[in-house]
Amino acid sequence: MRFTLTSSPAAPVIGPRHPGLAGNRYGFEGGRVLRQGGCYHLFTAEMADDPFWVKMRLAYWTSPDAVNWHRVRTLFETPGTLTPGDNRFSLWTPIPVFNESEDRWNLFYVAYRPGQGEREGLHMHGQIWRAISQVPGRDGLGGPYQDAGIVLQPDAASQPWEGQQGTASFFPFEVNGRWLSFYCSHQHWPLGHWPVGLAEAPALAGPWTRCATGNPVPIEPVFIENPVVTKIGDVFVAVYDNCAPGETYVADGLHVGISWSKDGKNWSRGQPLAVQPPDGPAQWSEDIRTPLGLVPEDDGTFTLLYTGKLRGSNFWPMGLARLRLLPD
Repeated sequence: MRFTLTSSPAAPVIGPRHPGLAGNRYGFEGGRVLRQGGCYHLFTAEMADDPFWVKMRLAYWTSPDAVNWHRVRTLFETPGTLTPGDNRFSLWTPIPVFNESEDRWNLFYVAYRPGQGEREGLHMHGQIWRAISQVPGRDGLGGPYQDAGIVLQPDAASQPWEGQQGTASFFPFEVNGRWLSFYCSHQHWPLGHWPVGLAEAPALAGPWTRCATGNPVPIEPVFIENPVVTKIGDVFVAVYDNCAPGETYVADGLHVGISWSKDGKNWSRGQPLAVQPPDGPAQWSEDIRTPLGLVPEDDGTFTLLYTGKLRGSNFWPMGLARLRLLPD
């Protein structure tokens, strides 16, 4: 499958001067955008304040057009302290998925403990939490959400490729009545690559187990994070955070990654997908980060929101790309 960029605004849709930032000092990374009831819904992690990547908020925003955004509420927040052993000192990647059996939206997100010593990174022992909307039905998308427990974490079943980061990011998608989900990990010391694997479950609530074969999924040779899956026809399409070619992470100011699958387990080799033009005012990012999913539109196009580092600034705004699917 091939997509082409048809338009991209000359500025981020949520930038550093947006009136709804509510004290968000550094911007956004990860999450999901979807459309429901004629409205766009954004779930994202806000890098709210110092300490950087420690003082975090998981937030919910809405928009009538994917351009003009209003911040609705904070879903979860961290105190901003590096307390040894605190397994929820930093929170990331809120992913809402509707659970038919509960008639409730479920929110999956990642929680970490802080690293200690030079051989540990800042984010260690990632755990995947599931929270449940306290409002039933699809109208309960905005929450509030209440924690229901951990669905995946480092344990005796962890696989050799998984690193000190633990289980990071989580995006469940349904395949023939069962569930699959990407999850990521990374080895801080010695420095390793950033691979991704698959977990499976008979129901969205679990129990979740790592797939016995196929991990890590060979989509990217060096770096892949935060895959978000959309089903288009009978094909599963994943967009994700990638990097430019190199032996380790190399910033890319133009592209995210894209891969596709017929069965949810066997994925194509990743390809770059342009979300900004190579020049002009719309090329405002020096490092594209996390795509938040493909949103199908009524005219056959797709809307993609993504985060990226603003040139010359320590702020990661929210960008917008309009895409069209090309015939094979």
